[in-house]
Amino acid sequence: MTYDRLVCANCAAPVSEGRCRVCRANRERLQQDNNYFAGLNPMALIALLAVLVAAMALLAHQTA
Repeated sequence: MTYDRLVCANCAAPVSEGRCRVCRANRERLQQDNNYFAGLNPMALIALLAVLVAAMALLAHQTA
């Protein structure tokens, strides 16, 4: 999840604006996360999974 869609429970402002110390701390924590799949939408993840399954099936078929 990206911080641009989060709303702070402390100040009720978007976390991306960093109005309070809680927003700024959470924004820093989320920016430090290096999860490459966090920015992908669910359909892109499903498509990536389908491609990986197809590649594995093709590889298994060629080696058999």
